[in-house]
Amino acid sequence: MANTRLRSIVRGGSEAGSDDLRARVHFCAETGQIWLHEHRMLLVHAEAQASLRKELIDTLGMNRARGLLARMGYAAGARDAELARTRAQNASDGEAFMTGPQLHTLEGVVKVTPIRLEIDRLAGKFYGEFLWENSWEGQWHRHYYGTHAEPVCWSQIGYACGYTSSFMGRPVLYKEVECVGMGDNNCRIIGKPIEEWEDASDYTRFFARESIADQLLELQTQVVELRSSIGDKNKLPADMIGNSPGFRAAYEMLQRAAASQITVLLLGETGVGKEMFARTLHDRSARNQRPFVAINCAAIPLDLMEAELFGVEKGAYTGALVSRPGRFERADGGTLFLDEIGDLPLPAQAKLLRVLQDGEIERLGDDKTRKVNVRLVAATNGDLKQLVREGKFRSDLYYRLNALQISIPPLRERKEDVALLARAFLDKFAATNGKKLRGFTDKAKRALLAYPWPGNIRELQNTVERGVILAPAGTRVEVEHLFSSCSSEQPQEFSLDTKGGLGMGRGDSVGQLCEAVFNGVMTLDQLEAMLLETAVDKARGNLSSAARMLGLTRPQLAYRLKRRHEDASALAAAADLGAAPR
Repeated sequence: MANTRLRSIVRGGSEAGSDDLRARVHFCAETGQIWLHEHRMLLVHAEAQASLRKELIDTLGMNRARGLLARMGYAAGARDAELARTRAQNASDGEAFMTGPQLHTLEGVVKVTPIRLEIDRLAGKFYGEFLWENSWEGQWHRHYYGTHAEPVCWSQIGYACGYTSSFMGRPVLYKEVECVGMGDNNCRIIGKPIEEWEDASDYTRFFARESIADQLLELQTQVVELRSSIGDKNKLPADMIGNSPGFRAAYEMLQRAAASQITVLLLGETGVGKEMFARTLHDRSARNQRPFVAINCAAIPLDLMEAELFGVEKGAYTGALVSRPGRFERADGGTLFLDEIGDLPLPAQAKLLRVLQDGEIERLGDDKTRKVNVRLVAATNGDLKQLVREGKFRSDLYYRLNALQISIPPLRERKEDVALLARAFLDKFAATNGKKLRGFTDKAKRALLAYPWPGNIRELQNTVERGVILAPAGTRVEVEHLFSSCSSEQPQEFSLDTKGGLGMGRGDSVGQLCEAVFNGVMTLDQLEAMLLETAVDKARGNLSSAARMLGLTRPQLAYRLKRRHEDASALAAAADLGAAPR
């Protein structure tokens, strides 16, 4: 009975499942990349891979090479289990589990045939026995080293352990009981939970890090501690992330300015992190024990700007019920950051110039002068020189502010920093939302690097936060979690057809759909109906979300659905009356 059910799973899973997996493999001739779902893959020569394996064995010895290859296989298996979990939502445990064996076969590693499979994820029960045919690892090991006394398919065993353990959510250990490397015709493996093996420790030791790795890590830690004790002046603060040349140049300029009292002008587009640079300048200066006060000149109404900057006395204007200090007084002894300085009104510019020259302010409605000791840091995303030419900004104030200019590059010029920033934001928002995520898929990483980021770091932060919220816990953030719709300028991709050949389609099955319409297999109305129904299903009935997927407004989508419903009702009524529809 169990074998009959297994054959049913294999037959149904290997036909429909293999076709589904083939559809997820894409070859992009334009970029030279191969994709399995959203994970980047490589097509490598088996002989070259075997040579690398031989090099590892000859360099490290059999035992260390075995452990390294097993751990590499384990990581690959755990990665493929992520794809299996996405398919498990619409399939039984057995059908979803067979994704791994099908992938191992599709990737050309070994042909996998299940002999016995008993699986219950909820109960944590697993037993699997599989036949391996045409194992590249076993064949090449025998080619280089002759017949071996023990099984040699180390990376493949690692893959099976990693895949099954991740799929089941508990450690599962496989043993190779027959191996072509030992002279057998084929390989055969058996897997079950680790506690059901009496000699599990003899095998699990290969999945533990080698002592040499521990020693290297310990030495690395000592070096880091030594550098810290010496004092690394170039070390970035925790919230300043970047390693690109442009970012590093701006940060080094900031460090030099921090040791002085010079007025600093920060230049950069909206969202590049000007306020963070200003805060870091304050923290690295001798004023770091005094207040850091920030004000956005573009966010304060013109008639209140002077009161906000210089303070106000009671009764100075209607509504001034109490006297209060301005930002200059509150920042006394510390740093005042004026963001979007180009939006400062001309009357306030004149008073600001006096403060910079004399170090004195007068509150609005008061004739008493007050001494202030403030370091000024200004920032703008515009061209102050142009504003000076247009008479909208005082030239004398511009030259006073422009004592030291630091240009912060936009994110599109800091491609090396995108991955670092995205990972930091992912960790931050995953912790904030109490969600554990495994990072980004390869395709999501490519999308993050390809996007121009007109909103710079602020836009990247918001995008990653959206991805963290939408990605299911325990998975990786995918492209659709980050961006509501993909760019129309995507590289052409070729997918595998049912015979394993490359189809010259425009990614997925777009070309096949076009041909179906052109050849009369499907009408345009049928194609529209399929798109509408698929979008609504994918959005789980949420019409607003489905409309966004299709690039429509909600009323437009509702109208199309209503029209199709009315047409279907009319056809049904005509059929009941025996009349031909018009």
